[in-house]
Amino acid sequence: MDARDLVRSVRVVGTAQGLRSVRSAWRRHRADAAGLPRQRGTRARVPGQARGAEPRPGGGVVWFARSALQVRVAVGGAVFFGWDGAGPEPSYALDGRCPEADERAVLEPDTAGGWRVVSERVTVVISRTGAVELRTPGGVPLRRDLPPRWWDVEPDGDGPAADGGARRGPVPEAARAPGPRGDGAGTTADAGGTDGPRWVQRSEVAADARFFGLGGGPAGLRLRDGAYRLWNTGPRGGAAPADRPPHLTMPVQLVVADAGTHLVFHDNTWDGTVTLREGEEGMGSGHDRPGGCELRMDGGPLRSWVIVGTPARVLHGWAALTGGPALPPRWALGHHHGGPGLGDEERMLRVAAGYRERGLPLAALHLAAGHPSVPGAAAPGAGHLPGPPGPAERLRELGVRLVATVEPAVPAEPGDPVYDGGAAEDAFVRDARGRVVRGAGRAGEVVFPDFTDPRVRKWWGGLYAQTAARGFAGVCHDGCEPVSFAAFGDPTLPRSARHDLDGRGGDHRAAHNVYALAMARAGHRALRELRPTEPPFLLSRSGWAGLQRYGGAWCGEIPTGWPGLRTSLAAVVGLGLCGVPFSGPDIGGATGDPSPELYLRWFQLAAHLPLFRTRGPSWAGPREPWAFGPQVLEHAAAALRERQRLMPYFVTLAHVAQRSGAPYVRPVWWRQPRDRALRDCEDAFLLGDSLLVAPALAEGERRRSVPLPRGRWYDVVTGQAFDGPGRARVEVPLSRAAVLARAGSVVPVAGADGEVELEVWPPVAGRTGGGLLITDGGGDGAGPVTARFTTRLRDGRVVVEREGGRQVGLRVRVREV
Repeated sequence: MDARDLVRSVRVVGTAQGLRSVRSAWRRHRADAAGLPRQRGTRARVPGQARGAEPRPGGGVVWFARSALQVRVAVGGAVFFGWDGAGPEPSYALDGRCPEADERAVLEPDTAGGWRVVSERVTVVISRTGAVELRTPGGVPLRRDLPPRWWDVEPDGDGPAADGGARRGPVPEAARAPGPRGDGAGTTADAGGTDGPRWVQRSEVAADARFFGLGGGPAGLRLRDGAYRLWNTGPRGGAAPADRPPHLTMPVQLVVADAGTHLVFHDNTWDGTVTLREGEEGMGSGHDRPGGCELRMDGGPLRSWVIVGTPARVLHGWAALTGGPALPPRWALGHHHGGPGLGDEERMLRVAAGYRERGLPLAALHLAAGHPSVPGAAAPGAGHLPGPPGPAERLRELGVRLVATVEPAVPAEPGDPVYDGGAAEDAFVRDARGRVVRGAGRAGEVVFPDFTDPRVRKWWGGLYAQTAARGFAGVCHDGCEPVSFAAFGDPTLPRSARHDLDGRGGDHRAAHNVYALAMARAGHRALRELRPTEPPFLLSRSGWAGLQRYGGAWCGEIPTGWPGLRTSLAAVVGLGLCGVPFSGPDIGGATGDPSPELYLRWFQLAAHLPLFRTRGPSWAGPREPWAFGPQVLEHAAAALRERQRLMPYFVTLAHVAQRSGAPYVRPVWWRQPRDRALRDCEDAFLLGDSLLVAPALAEGERRRSVPLPRGRWYDVVTGQAFDGPGRARVEVPLSRAAVLARAGSVVPVAGADGEVELEVWPPVAGRTGGGLLITDGGGDGAGPVTARFTTRLRDGRVVVEREGGRQVGLRVRVREV
């Protein structure tokens, strides 16, 4: 127990919840002491010298003295690496989507005495000692992985068995008995929770490279030097953004350098740490110091995927590998409101009416977990929601949807329908001795369904029928890291707790990071089956690689304050670069009451992010715009109206994300990754291809500098033109964020009558521009309709043409500049 744990335990002891938290922490401690093996260290193992190779479709296997490396290039260009017998499946990230091998890629001897695999987009070079280098087709190095090191785990003979005793599923033979090193078999071949070796992988990248991703860094868009833990963690109140434990982590890095962009995904769900070090150019006699990455994992397989190309191509390849993002319903792209002020039906209706009376658009109200109107205090089954007309139906009359917040923790109370149903299904996680694991949650003493069991996912999904029947239009998953309140230590389940892991069997060390992902899978499938004609709306506070298949994410408990405002932007951009394009923060933060200026600036930022939601903790003040005074209300209303005007553009971006994996919100270097000034920009972003948004992120800021990509950009309010590359000084008055439009762009917007029209910004003479409009299909079941447009200057006049020479068919408004 460290000092912070001690302080936290002292604060909570004396309350009923505090006593439960202390009891939960001690239970977890005792369970792990009894259920995890006492390990003793062994000498580090390295692959050793190469002994031979065997070509296989898409690559092959290289055998070393003490290990083996499998390399396979997949159709589409993604490259798989698996050490010590690790294969690409089973994998929660791929979810059965493992691509076929590209048989054009062949393993062949290299002139340096090793081997190489040449493919269309990347060349892989394997040295005689196990170093792996990725190069562009032109031979420029992108990444060099040094030979990995293992520390085999040998349980102490006096301790419990390494398999932890009771388990839900069978243990693969390869996981029970280590195979001979170098034949492609071994403990790391299993993606489950049995004890495999701890390992470390060090890598080098170009000196000018910048790191992004890992689920979104709390300290900034760019991942700076330091250690980043790969363990989904519940909130710890009061933490500064840089110290904030991440709710959602992903072992996904996007590395951007002059030589090219690549994404590396370490497909391992165990606890680990990524330590990054940016390189330095011109070190001593003109030599560069390369950037570095060190990955340490507590167990699990040593395997990874690498995708090389432009940022757009890389994200498209990532979506092809792990699944395209789910398409949100159109209403979900509007404004959401949650948090305090929604204590009962009357207050819900009063808040919704308040928006309507003031002419403020509102799409949805979010009820907190444990709200009496949510079916069940923490689960979606039982509940107290009154029958029709009920709040959901009355809100629909106001054009507002109702969204339930659901937690995985189920009250451990016999007689509770969800608890009794789960107990009958043997759905709850058990410890190493076969007893149901109990923790502390909002509802008191709680138990946790094992979402890694297909049978449990089906049972849990069936509970959503009541949620849908009672009028809820969507679901938020909260506390799904998973969280068990603890006075000290890690606020999660015992690491020795047993999980099914889809038949492979294992413990919580392997299941923890994918617990929320499996829960989202259960919820998404249930909602899709219940309403087959509507896209499901599902948000998750936690998750893992592949979450985009089931819905979006919100950025968790970001601390209230100006640093939290910056964290919001970094988190959304970072999640988008990990393949989760639909996300957003809670406007105002989660640890206090924002000042009027901070609330307004947060509101203006979120109005240009995919998820646009005001929400705060239950003990904080109201978050309605009119609660912060008439000036804030006036400017927030303008931001809401602009969001509604841009709704056709957001719908288009949603479809683009689903098809290509490209995020709505993109870093300013998206189309120009070789521009180093853009790579270092952390306070502006692109919304699609057409708009550059530069919000005010500091108290009292009224004018700021913005880095510009190449081309001409127009201030959408003043029409002033700026030419990039370079920097521009733009106004950010209290009334708005700065938004610049790319010259020649076509932006679909909602006209005064609500009909879609095309807003066109004049192109530069001699150049063309364009844009895209994708509209949802009509009620007749027709699919989305896509229209592409091109702009050019002809005789000094802006001309807009539709692809294929067809008539535009929409109102066109050329903006004056």
